[in-house]
Amino acid sequence: MTRLLVAAGGGGDAITAAVLHTALHGARTPALVLTYAWERLVVDPVPGPRRAADFTGTEPAAPGLVLVTPQTRPVAPAGSLLPRLAAGLGPRLGLLDPYDGARGLARQIDAAARWCRAGRIDLVDVGGDIVARGDEPTLRSPLGDALALAACAATGLPTTVYVAGPGLDNEVPPTELLPRLGEPAFALTAAHTEGVLPVFDWHPSEASALLVAAARGVRGVCGTRDAPRPVLLDDSACRVHRLTLNRALALSPLARSLAGSTSLDEAEAASRAVCGFSEIERERHRAASGPGAVRPPGSSGAGDGSGAEAGGRAGAAAGAEAAEAVLARFAAWERELLADGLAYVTSRRITEELGLTIPQARTLFDRLRATTPPRQAPPLWRLGRA
Repeated sequence: MTRLLVAAGGGGDAITAAVLHTALHGARTPALVLTYAWERLVVDPVPGPRRAADFTGTEPAAPGLVLVTPQTRPVAPAGSLLPRLAAGLGPRLGLLDPYDGARGLARQIDAAARWCRAGRIDLVDVGGDIVARGDEPTLRSPLGDALALAACAATGLPTTVYVAGPGLDNEVPPTELLPRLGEPAFALTAAHTEGVLPVFDWHPSEASALLVAAARGVRGVCGTRDAPRPVLLDDSACRVHRLTLNRALALSPLARSLAGSTSLDEAEAASRAVCGFSEIERERHRAASGPGAVRPPGSSGAGDGSGAEAGGRAGAAAGAEAAEAVLARFAAWERELLADGLAYVTSRRITEELGLTIPQARTLFDRLRATTPPRQAPPLWRLGRA
């Protein structure tokens, strides 16, 4: 039997699902993680989720089940980090296509369960927006999670919902979230994260990075990109809460309203009715206003070059000068964050707020790793004097 896990919200939840799989079943146990190809515009400039037709090189494992492999490629102009995740994670990855609503997702999950010969589902969410009421002012992306929850319920298969790192996605405040979740079931440890740690050298997921850092013992205030407030990494940040399917459904008005939905348009309408917005519509508006973000280190796309790439002594000197300028900009920016009380920061925030190209980000991170003591607190960066 292959264990079946459903990543409720996309790429970051797929990483968390791999961590949870190690904690629950052991890293060597065969597993399939079903996940959306629904990534932030920093990775995929096309709003909304991708479907199988948006990729080449997928593997049709069974009717209704499409696997993403290391050879899979997104069709331009779409982008996706799922092929790299397929190469970097232990479990195999299957694609969730939400364009036929919760009913269509239920058929896909059921097909995956038959292929895995799995009698139950582990539904995984990092942060906790899967149990959002819908009226939280900081809620940003509940639709994928609620669709996955409604779809798992529609399969009729026994399903356990796992919420890891409550509040790390900065969508539902922990003071509101923790009473809904009840007592934690267990805590993640550094040993559970070893298999995914290299992924954060190139993947921009912040919530899963915070979870992994907390599991590895990092404690303190961390600044993330485009979030209403910094995140406190305390002992609760590495804990996992286990909910029954019925309990999770009772907590999620959006998931209940999505039961029986047969299209993504219908799901968007439900989100507007329950939450007052559609996150896909928000993505459309952001995409129409321009790129506004630099692709993360390690993603596809070329940088704007460096002195080393130009070749020759003059090119190398120009590259060194550029590296020093970036380091000086980072130092000034870092002083501002320290004054705000932050102790750690994510790779994505560094890259995007400083507007770094891929080569510049790599050079900066190499310099920070080389300090004594190293500034890296994997997969975060420690702020302070070098």
